[in-house]
Amino acid sequence: MNHHQYVFIGGLHRSGTTLLANCLREHPKISGFKDTGVSEDEGQFLQSVYPPAMVYGGPGRFGFNSGSFLNETSDLASSENAQKMFQEWSHYWDLQRPILLEKSPPNLLKTRFLQALFPNSFFIIILRHPIPVAYATKKWSHTQLYSLIKHWLVCYEQFERDRPYLKRLLVLKYEDLIENPQLILNQIYTFIGVESVISNLNICVGVNDRYFNWWKDRQNLFKALYTDYIQVKFEKRVNRFGYSLRV
Repeated sequence: MNHHQYVFIGGLHRSGTTLLANCLREHPKISGFKDTGVSEDEGQFLQSVYPPAMVYGGPGRFGFNSGSFLNETSDLASSENAQKMFQEWSHYWDLQRPILLEKSPPNLLKTRFLQALFPNSFFIIILRHPIPVAYATKKWSHTQLYSLIKHWLVCYEQFERDRPYLKRLLVLKYEDLIENPQLILNQIYTFIGVESVISNLNICVGVNDRYFNWWKDRQNLFKALYTDYIQVKFEKRVNRFGYSLRV
């Protein structure tokens, strides 16, 4: 267990965690989950130490439940649980590779907990503009845009409070990844200490545009007033992450 380096990817659902994990899994020194039979090959579903996000409401909801937040003070943060998680995940890793990758969106709220269990950990947190995240998550959460953007803020603001406690952290944006994937991947490879490789994945650009168009559509007066209200309510908080609701 202690002979490996661990890389944990986190970020809200629909923020690019799967895309990023698929890119990194191409590296010959990195082993990530594939064809596990669980949703998006997420490690949260392949262990029994902590409950998966669905227990706390699932996408677009889990961050509103305090049970989703774990850090080094949790009763679950024990050496026995670290060994248990490693054993459960080991069924899906190639242990011949020195770097072991695990991706789950709720890692965003569990970085300090995972660091306590796996001290040799590197964290990659990805953000995506809250408007596309909200629209793309809506079909799963069955909640409204107001709640979804508030959820985005609650989760990333909690992460910012945890951030000073993390020893090895790289924060990136989905928009930068799809705009210049090889540049971002090279930064990640440098961060985790491996040589760069060329990615063969086909990454689509402009995928945020349709969501922005929906947001800006003002044909329906009620909808226009609703989005204006959300903008007034949350703009300053969103600005702190380098985004704006005035698209």
